[in-house]
Amino acid sequence: MAAPPSRFIRLVLNGKSAGNPQVRSAVSAVRDRGNRVDVRVTWEFGDAARYVAEAVEDGVDVIVAAGGDGTVNEVVSGMMATGKPAASALAIIPLGTANDFATGCGIPIGDPLAALQLAATGEAVAIDIGQANDRYFVNVASGGFGAEVTTQTPPKLKQALGGTAYVVTGIATAAKMTPHQCTVTLPTGESRQGSVFVLAVGNGRQAGGGQQLAPHALLNDGKLDLMAVHDVNLLSFGNLINEWVALGDESNQNISYAQLESFRIECDAPLPVNLDGEPVREQVYEFRAVPQAVRLVLPESGAPLAE
Repeated sequence: MAAPPSRFIRLVLNGKSAGNPQVRSAVSAVRDRGNRVDVRVTWEFGDAARYVAEAVEDGVDVIVAAGGDGTVNEVVSGMMATGKPAASALAIIPLGTANDFATGCGIPIGDPLAALQLAATGEAVAIDIGQANDRYFVNVASGGFGAEVTTQTPPKLKQALGGTAYVVTGIATAAKMTPHQCTVTLPTGESRQGSVFVLAVGNGRQAGGGQQLAPHALLNDGKLDLMAVHDVNLLSFGNLINEWVALGDESNQNISYAQLESFRIECDAPLPVNLDGEPVREQVYEFRAVPQAVRLVLPESGAPLAE
């Protein structure tokens, strides 16, 4: 059986992982298998976008985002900024705390060699990304309570507890939260008003260290999955659980779930939203799916794709 053709790979490595011996070993091993692997280490915000632009200009086959969900977001945003986001394929070496997007896609976690070998041999599939106003996200935009949890979780706690840190912070934060009053406008012009405790807009399915916020989301269906929790009253917690099991049921009162190509949400006060963990705060958001925007190297099975 013939060996797969070699690839020209550009690794955009989060500076926090620059000294990771597993990454260094993985780069050496994949080079030894005939691939060209260049490494660029980020130092400050903006580096990833610059490295991506250089990679596209250099005709790189695969750009590898080596870091957490934030690094993936920076790389994807950089690809979009080039105006040629599909010129090079995207791959991921998960090196962050939660690695929600990579986990949801079935990309190897805790094994840089396996992840980089996938980048060197795997098939690239065209996937959608999400857009919120003028910014992009590839996984989940979480708003309200979810965004506050991500923002308020101390870095040292994340390092010590991993994804569990978000749960610990969430318990402490929930007691202090009051819902936002929001109006969601659909592409048809129809508007719906109500209180929002938790908002999630999913291209991917999970965020916050493994929480399935958009469990029906598919990466290539041209839609974003909108999930909103309107009430977290502990007295009605049982109803909340029942509605979560039956997401999208028209009789649900506490949780709304819809799959939309685009929508607008306007709130009574600026709503904190995390785009793949990167915080923004606006009063009005225009969300839309950008269909088949980038080509992502994925394993043969495990990624949430439409058939």
